[in-house]
Amino acid sequence: MPEKRLEGRIALITGASRGIGAATARAFAAEGAQLILVARTIGALEEIDDSVRKIGGSALLVPLDLTHADKVMALGPSLGERFGRLDVLVANAGTLGSLGPLAHSDPKLWNKVLALNLTAQYHLLGTVHPLLVRSDAGRAVFLTSSVGHQPRANWGAYAVSKAGLEMMAKTYAAEVRDTPLKVVVANPGATRTAMRAAAYPGEDPATLKPPETVAEMLVRLAVPAWTETGVTVRCSDDGAPEPVDD
Repeated sequence: MPEKRLEGRIALITGASRGIGAATARAFAAEGAQLILVARTIGALEEIDDSVRKIGGSALLVPLDLTHADKVMALGPSLGERFGRLDVLVANAGTLGSLGPLAHSDPKLWNKVLALNLTAQYHLLGTVHPLLVRSDAGRAVFLTSSVGHQPRANWGAYAVSKAGLEMMAKTYAAEVRDTPLKVVVANPGATRTAMRAAAYPGEDPATLKPPETVAEMLVRLAVPAWTETGVTVRCSDDGAPEPVDD
């Protein structure tokens, strides 16, 4: 049997109950990772847990709203007591909000999008950092979108949140450059997800790559052999991470 690429690695995946997060959970489980799966509701987590178990994987289920900072900050110490380290972080959770002219956007929705897509990621990073640096080959992957570095009309809070996330991740990468920890910003590109359908309601989903292709890219970024840090990559049609020029 071929060697499993993530055998023995401990991986935390947020937004793990559907779409790219769920596909990543299954892919990581198939590659031998011990999973920590985070999503808002236990029911949704139990559904993905069932599919993980069917392929021989195991997961710790963490029902958690990432916008509750106090609970997020308690996550790291709790995981530290149980596992002692964290090898992989896949920061996948996010929300689209609504599309439209920036000057006419809803302030409450603006705050909601920034709270999850940026501020929650800051708290998440803070709570798992001590665990990531205990790994012999820590990997932190933050999911982004092309609108995070290519301005596009009507993408408002979502674009701003992803731009902030990219700068946060790359600042972090510079700070840990002299450690084994590698930090990558990953752009899935056009993928068959509920968020994509909400943004492009007239699009034929059959023309888009499935979440499983993105999951393959994330496996490749999570392995100890990955050496680049502070970079942005996009997902090719076969799941290979391709460099993005900043």
